[in-house]
Amino acid sequence: MKVLRNYLYNAGYQVLAIIVPLITSPYISRVLHASGVGDNAYTNSIIQYFVLIAGLGVGYYGNREIAYVRENRQKMSETFWEIQILKTLTTLVAYITFVIFLQLYTEYTEYLWIQSINIIAVAFDISWLFMGIEDFKSTVIRNTVIKISSMILIFTFIRDANDVGLYIFIVAASALVGNWVLWPYLRKILVPVKLRQLHPLRHFNPTVSLFIPQIATSVYLQLNKTMLGAMVGSEYSGFYFNADQIVKMVLTLATSLGTVMLPHMASAFAKGDHKRVNQMLYTSFDFISLLSVAMTFGLAAVSLQLGPYFYGKGFGPVGLAMLIESVVILLIAWSNTVGTQYLLPTNKVKAFTTSVVLGALFNIVANLPFIYFWGLNGAMYATVLSELVVTGYQLWYIRDIADFKQMFVNVPKYLLAGIVMFIPVFAMSNLIKTSILSIGSEVVLGVIIYVIMIVLLKPTSLTQVTAMVKQKFNK
Repeated sequence: MKVLRNYLYNAGYQVLAIIVPLITSPYISRVLHASGVGDNAYTNSIIQYFVLIAGLGVGYYGNREIAYVRENRQKMSETFWEIQILKTLTTLVAYITFVIFLQLYTEYTEYLWIQSINIIAVAFDISWLFMGIEDFKSTVIRNTVIKISSMILIFTFIRDANDVGLYIFIVAASALVGNWVLWPYLRKILVPVKLRQLHPLRHFNPTVSLFIPQIATSVYLQLNKTMLGAMVGSEYSGFYFNADQIVKMVLTLATSLGTVMLPHMASAFAKGDHKRVNQMLYTSFDFISLLSVAMTFGLAAVSLQLGPYFYGKGFGPVGLAMLIESVVILLIAWSNTVGTQYLLPTNKVKAFTTSVVLGALFNIVANLPFIYFWGLNGAMYATVLSELVVTGYQLWYIRDIADFKQMFVNVPKYLLAGIVMFIPVFAMSNLIKTSILSIGSEVVLGVIIYVIMIVLLKPTSLTQVTAMVKQKFNK
């Protein structure tokens, strides 16, 4: 039950990080208009490259290393400070590089300076420590307070199209303050260490090995927006951002399990319990498939009407873009399960890196012709195909390690349930006038149909879920 509890905490942690901009987006899109939203998305896509340099792969690496040594408080404290010192140095390097960049790039300088707060925030991000010790409650409480505060500030101070800079500041400053408030908890977790005992540079090579896939991953997150802004116009960066925002919020419910399972898997692997590691992979993959198939077909069914309705007049292209991108929910959920939950904790970093780099290279090659011929939708097609490359390679790599029959035993049933759900919900979404009531009704209808189909098809996961519920209520 600890894994389930941490999954729910981390789902809250990840969703809340996205849900505030999602709540504020309809308001922001109407106040700042497509051009303002596009300027924010475009400049943020640029700043994220420097954020990557500052982070240097510490998110995954730090989480895993803390999980390895968390039963030895002294060793854990030394490991934390070594990694944190290294990250502070890389943040300094990243910010200096950013300052040099602004001497060469003279567009959007005001917005970029404000966005640079995000770089500074990286140095103070210690959420990886809490994830490594499987304390997700603290981060959820932190995010709840900070995100709600930022939402109040946005609705209070963002009034017209001239407030783009202020909006960027509120969002970036919220990230910085959110990272600060976790630091007082360190006194309860760590013990004092001597500076001369620390060797931060020993972590450099391992973090670089994880930095490479993070750079590649940023291609999916940032390069599409950057190239759309350069080739088509900054408004289309905004359209991509808006479509991607909703897709990623839905996806977060699935990928949150990856962050929870990484330290769990790493701890089992460190103890040499390989059989348990494989069994956790099968269970996790099945549970993720159950959720992500429903999310994929559900979002696809309502996306054509949801996008324009949610973001307002002038955001019509968002709907079709969201429909195309909804496919990545299932693909990323699978690659997250295999990559984050299995390859990384079992120290198969090279395979993980190869998969992501292959996807990134495909994305770069495909983006140019796809965006040239199909614009925004072309960027979405490239994203879907790139994720297919990543997932395909990871599954190919573990073909001799994992039992695919056990992993995919229920997937055909989930897909059938998803298709049966999609047809009536898609028809309903396109036949009746879009409103909050209609969207809510479509979601409820989709959930009911999917649940009924799962009960009728009787996948093995149904027995596991039923047993977990009975165990919970019998306590």
